Amino acid sequence: MISAKYRTVVFAFFMALFMSGFMSLVISIFNVGLIDNIVSIWFAAWAFAFCVAFPTVILVAPVVHKLTTKIVRS
Repeated sequence: MISAKYRTVVFAFFMALFMSGFMSLVISIFNVGLIDNIVSIWFAAWAFAFCVAFPTVILVAPVVHKLTTKIVRS
């Protein structure tokens, strides 16, 4: 198992992986439709999207956490 001190990075990895995968699939289908090679188009889009999403989640997650803490009552 991975040490608990890496929790934030592991969370960011999986959040970016799933969100970029789902969003790139939806956007690929929206742009080109359900064509024969949609899977290869999707994987190319997913690879690019993940490279953007992972560092974005690492940078944005602390800000979102602080905003959420301020907005939500304890």
